[in-house]
Amino acid sequence: MKIGFVSERRFGEPRIAVMPSMIDRYRRIGIEVVVERGIGEHMGLADGAFQEAGAEPADPGTVPEVCQVLARLRAPSDEEISAIPAGTLHISFLDPFSETERIARMAAQGITAVSMQMIPRSTYAQKMDALSSQANLGGYVAVILGAARSARIMPMMTTPAGTIKPMAVLVIGVGVAGLQAIATARRLGARVSAFDTRPVVEEQVKSLGAKFVKIDIGETGQTQDGYAKELTPEQLRMQREGMTKVCAQSDMIITTAQVFGRPAPRIITADMVAAMRPGTVVVDMAVESGGNVEGSRKDAEVDEKGVIILGHANLPGRVPVDASTMYAMNVFHLVQEFWDADAKTIRLDAGNKIIEACLATRDGAVLSKRPE
Repeated sequence: MKIGFVSERRFGEPRIAVMPSMIDRYRRIGIEVVVERGIGEHMGLADGAFQEAGAEPADPGTVPEVCQVLARLRAPSDEEISAIPAGTLHISFLDPFSETERIARMAAQGITAVSMQMIPRSTYAQKMDALSSQANLGGYVAVILGAARSARIMPMMTTPAGTIKPMAVLVIGVGVAGLQAIATARRLGARVSAFDTRPVVEEQVKSLGAKFVKIDIGETGQTQDGYAKELTPEQLRMQREGMTKVCAQSDMIITTAQVFGRPAPRIITADMVAAMRPGTVVVDMAVESGGNVEGSRKDAEVDEKGVIILGHANLPGRVPVDASTMYAMNVFHLVQEFWDADAKTIRLDAGNKIIEACLATRDGAVLSKRPE
């Protein structure tokens, strides 16, 4: 069996699904690796690095023809879908709830599609959990970008000329990205506060040396996979009222709140932005799913009367070497989990909880179900 990896640089995606260090691991379990020429050149990885590790090079566009498994970052384009042979196992991030037509085309093409977003949040599956591994890096990058754009330094400094107060950072949404943002901002010396609708994360926030902001919005909670439940319109109104004062006292605000399978909640309104101090930097990490901040724009910087709103998409892609390394490990662990060494094939057994969760198409049918 052969697994193929393609470059998506032409689509603006700098990450790749394989690194030279992973190729020998595939070969040791009996899988040959095919890599598109030039796949890592933008990261300083020459084709020779992949070939020396044991990968077979292939010209662009030819990888699907010779591989039974195809792994990448993004969903394939319509043109690429038509070039993928029926029966191919396709592994990538897919958005089965927003791009229903694309998923339907993959099903009609006879492609068996695995969505890396749908890997369940469990202890057993965490080594395959690409959503978490990439969100972790995204939280780090968000703080670095915000710090670079701010006119202030993050740590407290005591000098003969006087004392500079630490930057006040507010993180909204304490998932994987939020926790990393808190930890990174704390390591840089900031005074950090954090808010989440799930009271259960308070201890995690405090363990990182941050203050947990409490706002009474009634009963909240999380799904069985650990995602925040969607708030009612009244709860969102109460949350915004409580957040206005906290935001007005912050120098940097990082929003990470997302509801799995649904548009991101609008947490910061235009009125809240207007109440912020000039010079405040807001990083909207949810901009790709609709945005938490009113006025944020994808891949753009907005200056709203001195308040800087950063809407950079694909934050993990700004550190492509480490992001690719982590994603490549996630993909390998997924393949290894279902590899049948005796039959030399990948078995996607129905009834397996991981497969039930992440399989988007199979045998011409669309299988994805929106989470409750």
